[in-house]
Formats: sequence, structure tokens, C-alpha cells
Amino acid sequence: MAATNTGPDGHGPRPRVGRRESPEERADRRWTDLLQEVRVAQTGSQILFGFLLSVVFMPRFSQLGGFDRGLYVATVVLGALATGSLTSPVAYHRIFAGRRLKPQLVDAAARLVAVGLVLLALTISSALLLLLRVATNSSVSAWITAGVMLWFASCWLVLPVWHLYWHDGRSPRAPDDPDDPDDPDRDDHPHPRREHP
Repeated sequence: MAATNTGPDGHGPRPRVGRRESPEERADRRWTDLLQEVRVAQTGSQILFGFLLSVVFMPRFSQLGGFDRGLYVATVVLGALATGSLTSPVAYHRIFAGRRLKPQLVDAAARLVAVGLVLLALTISSALLLLLRVATNSSVSAWITAGVMLWFASCWLVLPVWHLYWHDGRSPRAPDDPDDPDDPDRDDHPHPRREHP
């Protein structure tokens, strides 16, 4: 019989109980999660940055006005900064390796990846504005870009924060749910059962 998600009095939600893992295990898991996230962001930033670098060699580039050339330079610089931030976990890992500072490594790299995501969003917005200005030669391009950036802000920030608020920061799964695949005390869990104080 599955466990309910109610507290001891039967009314309110149970207090959230996290995974049973040491600080080192938690840092290892967070590092693996961070690398998976970075792979997704890096692919997009590298493709966009490569495209931006090739634009300057296209024949139509010489026809751009002063504002559009400045916008292009700003876009390329933002793309370079985003790429630097999103690849920073590699450098951090090389410098921190073997020093038993994995939690600090994960925290520092996570902050730089967050900065990289902001820079990537700014790169995309400025690249979109440049493309729309060249394609339409109209002031409506700024409004379209603003709408796209509002969508980015919704997907990357507003919706995740709203879902976190909606769930009050807690998992809906009961802490001792027998169907939880991450429960280290499950009989079929691949890791050996550990005794906990």
C-alpha cells in the first residue's frame, strides 16, 4: 500500500525529507546535473556564436548602417561572454581537481552557468533584433524581439519560480514512498543498503 503524503496529524503535508547522501555524494550528484544542463546550453550558444562569426564575411554586411554594425559587435561580444561563462565549469574542474573542494566547485560553476544563461538570452535577443532589422527594415522588429524576450523570461524564470511556489518547494512524493526510484532503502535499488543514524 502506497504511503500518503500527509503529516502525523493526518491533515497537513509531511515535512520534506531529502535524499540520504553525504555532502560528497550530494556534490557529485549536483556536478553531474550541472554538466547535463551545461551541455544543452553550450550547444545552442556555440551554434549561434559560430553563425555570428560568419556574418561579417557575407556580402550584405558591408551595406549595414552604423547602428546595425554596432548591434552586430554587441551581439558577438555577448556571444563570446556567454560561451566563456558556459564553458567555465571545465576550467573550474581542472583547477579544483584533487583538492577536495567539490561542493565549492559546484557552487561557483553553477553561478557562472546562471550568468551564462542570462548572457545567452541577451545574445539571442540582440541577434534576433539584428536579423529582423535587416529582414524587415521596420521598427516592429524591436517589438517582436521584446515579445520573444518576454517568452524567454517566462520559460526560464517565471514558470519555474511559479511552479516552485505552487509546490511550496516540496516534492509531492511522500518521503517513504515505496515507488520512489531514488530511495536508497528500496530492495531493488542498485546501491547497497546503508545504515543511517
